[in-house]
Amino acid sequence: MTYQGVLSKMQTEFGDPIQYYLVFENSFLNMNQVLNKELEINFEGYQCLNCGKKKKIYRQGFCYDCFYSSPAVGDWIMKPELSTAHLGIADRDLEYEQQVQLQPHIVYLALSSEVKVGVTRKTQMPTRWIDQGASQAIPIVEVPNRYLAGITEVALKDHYTDKTNWRKMVQNDLAHADLVAERSKLENLIPAEVKEFYHLEKNDLYEMHFPVLNYPKKVNSLNLDKTTNFKGKLVGIKGQYLIFEDGTVFNVRSFEGYVVTLTI
Repeated sequence: MTYQGVLSKMQTEFGDPIQYYLVFENSFLNMNQVLNKELEINFEGYQCLNCGKKKKIYRQGFCYDCFYSSPAVGDWIMKPELSTAHLGIADRDLEYEQQVQLQPHIVYLALSSEVKVGVTRKTQMPTRWIDQGASQAIPIVEVPNRYLAGITEVALKDHYTDKTNWRKMVQNDLAHADLVAERSKLENLIPAEVKEFYHLEKNDLYEMHFPVLNYPKKVNSLNLDKTTNFKGKLVGIKGQYLIFEDGTVFNVRSFEGYVVTLTI
């Protein structure tokens, strides 16, 4: 079977295991059903996820012009502490930024390669943790806007990483930690204006189980700009990575906006 379209991050469904879907304009593919089968990937070209033009992708699925103009990729996305919508101050588009920033956000601990701290909109639980390949995650605080979440993350980055080591994650080389116990230590580390949102709950530890048949001992990242055709047996999916039998891994999210043909 053959599928063609523009790559965007795989959509997921929380379950045991996580279900993964590649969604194209006129079709979709449940990637779990491709496990243990040969999958061929051919790079065909580019299409910006924002303007739809066939322009070379610069970052995050956007062409150069859209990356520096669209409010969907403002600096506050990666650095929530830079959010200003709660002050009525625009970065690129105040209406858009108010819609995204002025809603409940979660600051969390997740267990992937190490214990990491992060921020996500409440509506993105547990999608955010699935995309990171976290085996466990636990909320620390729920706050009413992105700015408060951002300053909380900054305070906790002195004690936890905010990055995932993708190689360790896809190899299942995970740290061992008790996230419930870790969370109980944090009251005195979070900013004063956030302390009122710090509440301990007993039953809010999430566990994620990924559809992986075999974890690789060594990994090699597939880059479609350098390797325009690849074929291999799919043996796992974790985070936004496709894992192949020969140790090749393909980060779907890194190649958003790339037009591909998939053959099974």
